[in-house]
This record gives sequence, C-alpha cells and structure tokens, in this order.
Amino acid sequence: MKMGILGAGNIARKMAATIAEMEQVEAYAVASRDLKKAQEFAQKWNILKAYGSYLEMVQDPEIDLVYVCTPHSLHYEHMMLALEHGKHVLCEKSFTLNAEQAKKVLAFGKEKKLLVAEAIWTRYLPMRLVLDQILERRVIGEPHSLTANLCYPVKGVKRLIDPELAGGALLDVGVYPINFAMMVFGNEIESIESSCIKTDSGVDESNSITLTFKSGKMAVLHSSMVSTSDRRGAIFGSRGYIEFLNINRCEGINVYDRDYNLVETYKPFKYITGFEHEVEACRKAIEEGELECKQMPHSEIIRVMEVMDALRSQWGITYPTE
Repeated sequence: MKMGILGAGNIARKMAATIAEMEQVEAYAVASRDLKKAQEFAQKWNILKAYGSYLEMVQDPEIDLVYVCTPHSLHYEHMMLALEHGKHVLCEKSFTLNAEQAKKVLAFGKEKKLLVAEAIWTRYLPMRLVLDQILERRVIGEPHSLTANLCYPVKGVKRLIDPELAGGALLDVGVYPINFAMMVFGNEIESIESSCIKTDSGVDESNSITLTFKSGKMAVLHSSMVSTSDRRGAIFGSRGYIEFLNINRCEGINVYDRDYNLVETYKPFKYITGFEHEVEACRKAIEEGELECKQMPHSEIIRVMEVMDALRSQWGITYPTE
C-alpha cells in the first residue's frame, strides 16, 4: 500500500519514521505548501515523490491512502480533497472542527466507497485490547467510575492558542481522556458538566469535564496545555481498581483488589512508534473492502465530536472558520 503524507510537520515525521519500518506499506509521497520543505522531508525519509501542493499529491494515481496531518481547522478541507480524488483517508485527531463536518466527510467517503479513518492511536494500540479483556474478566467487579487526565505545558506552541487554527487544550489533548472514557463506558452519555479557563485569545487553556452515562457510570476528566500531569487513567470497580499508566501512550496496566493489593500487572508490547497499528488497521480494512476501521468506527468518531461540540457550547467557544 502506498501512502501520501499530507503535511510535513512534527507528526508527519513520526509517521514517516513508522512507515520506514513497515513491510507492507510504503511512504510514497509527501506534500507541503512549501516545495523545498517537502523535498527536504522526502530526502530525509527516503520518500519517492515530493509535492509543493496538496492538490498535486492527491492527483497522483499511485497513492492508495492519504494521511492528513495538517492543523485541525484544515482537516475537513483536506479530507474532502483526498476523497474527491479517489483516495482512502486516515486523518489525525481531532477528526474535524465539529460533528457537522465529521458527518459530511464520512457521508462523502461512503458515497465514494472509500475508507475514512481517524488516527486516534490509543484506539488501535494492543494495550486497549488488554484493558478490554481485564474488564471482561470482571477482575475489579462492576466498574462504576473512572478518572483520566492529560496535560502538557505546550501553550508556547503558536497553533495551540490560535482560534483560526482551532487551538485550545480540548481538540489537542482533551480528546484523549474523552476517548478513554468512551472506550471503557461506551457512548451513551446522559449529561455533560464542565468548566474551563481560557487563554487571552479565547480558546480553552485548561478544562474539567464530568460525563454521566445512562448506565449510571461516571467519568471525571481533565486536560490542560499549561501544566504537566501524571497522564493516568483509573477505573474504579466494586472489587478493586485498574491503574492505566499514561492514557496517551500506555506504559503499563496495574490491577488492584479491594484491599489495595497489586494482583495483576501488564507491560506494553514492543512497537515501532505505535502509529503502525492504525496504519495496519487501514491497510486491512482497505484490503477487505471496508469503509471504516472497527477500532474506531464512524459512529464513535461522530460521538466524540458531538461531546466536544457540547463542551465548547458550554464554554462559549466558537472557531472563526465554523
């Protein structure tokens, strides 16, 4: 499978490094609005084609899958461009600005009979399956609540404070605690309560979120772009609890009984960067004629965006391009 990388920033470099180690996928092309930047990127990662425009790249008939890794505000435009030219799409999180855009992209993908997937890598990592199996075995009994946080001091990154680029903590890091909660408790959310602190530019700097599920379960979440956190998730059950070390890039899972004794521990699997799992999921789905990845189905993509829409509505945050 030949991949075209649409964008040449930091996350594109991580994807290129990943593909370089994979056997059944080739990083065939890269595109940037700056041709020199694309050429330097291609040379560094041994990529055959470099393009100075996104349109030129998606018109290349050799490309099977386009990986979109531009700022959030451009995801919708670039996914639609790729789909219009017959390319399967894997798009970085957050998928779009809002649920309305997500629904339009996914509908267009189905119309064109092309795969559309979100690269929220935590959904694809093997440790997600380990967590599912622990919960299925009822080691901690009935899970009733969970907490999750993800904070990085990245406010100095210009993109993250720019409303025009859909900046803020929510779409960049807050999406991970929300996905963690939904992977554990599902997507039937009854109520959302939240608060946030805004930057001078009007995007969320830090936020606190409580999701109450129709099942009677609760998730308490936090994300911020001005501090460092332990990045942990914890699931509390009737007979014990689970400690998930780093919800963004799992470093291990510990299981405790009701007397706080450590009863099970799991170390992460070896991997290239972790990105290979989402790419391989796309390759298999394309090979099997599927239009979505089972690890992150379209219904979940839309539901996550709906939750983030509701949060921004509570905070009074609208992006200028909406």
